[in-house]
Amino acid sequence: MREAGYDAAFLAVGALLPRPTDGRTVVELPYPHFTVLLDTEARLAASTGVNIDGAALHDLSRGDRWHLDARVPESAQTGPEVYARNDLDRGHLVRRRDPVWGERAVAVAANEATFAYPNAAPQAAPFNQRPELWAGLEDHVLAYASAHAHRVSVFTGPVREPDDPPYRGIRIPRRFWKIAAWTARPDDAAPELRTAGFVLDQTPALEELGLAGRRGATDEPPPLGPFLTYQVPVAELGTLARLDVAALAAADRLGFEPGLGRAGWRLLSGPEQVAL
Repeated sequence: MREAGYDAAFLAVGALLPRPTDGRTVVELPYPHFTVLLDTEARLAASTGVNIDGAALHDLSRGDRWHLDARVPESAQTGPEVYARNDLDRGHLVRRRDPVWGERAVAVAANEATFAYPNAAPQAAPFNQRPELWAGLEDHVLAYASAHAHRVSVFTGPVREPDDPPYRGIRIPRRFWKIAAWTARPDDAAPELRTAGFVLDQTPALEELGLAGRRGATDEPPPLGPFLTYQVPVAELGTLARLDVAALAAADRLGFEPGLGRAGWRLLSGPEQVAL
């Protein structure tokens, strides 16, 4: 089956996959309905992009068969050894349910492809599983696409910082970013791109535990948590993650929220607070 990957024209307006602006070497890995840009030095994705067709979603069983991607060396991937004998989850960057749409054979292949290790990042279980914050936000986006038979593109990745805690040859990201993109008046001849950006930040907990400036190799995973989720100006996400998000930032809805004033980081306690 052809691995078509993320389609930048999926929304009928330009919604390019964010790419590094700092010279990092990435390998582009297309899968059914999504793409991972793998940072081979960090052994984690620099960014991911997925197309979601809310009118054609399938409800498939999870499967949970994690596997290395044979297109890149094992040494370039964060594989099973990082997740062994600890409480770290193999957290999907492109969520399992998002690319599972279209012809059933393609949906099945997409479901399985989300379990490739380049699409994973080490996440503490409360982050990966807690329904009211990060996972709740993902449910909110998918439910919107499904309820309105709408198309949505979602971009996700870790924020790499030099003081991220080292562990088994990688650094565990303290922050993750997400950008949702959709269109107003999608059936019109001139649809309008809209976007919203988010950050999951666990830095305060790391600072309390004395881990924020940690250096050196260790085999003990840091106890990560609690977690804070923010809606953030998309342009600031580009600076934070060192990615080109210019076209997405121009369509950011945060600055259009009535009564919000100057767009800034907005702490969320639930998906209903998202400014769309």
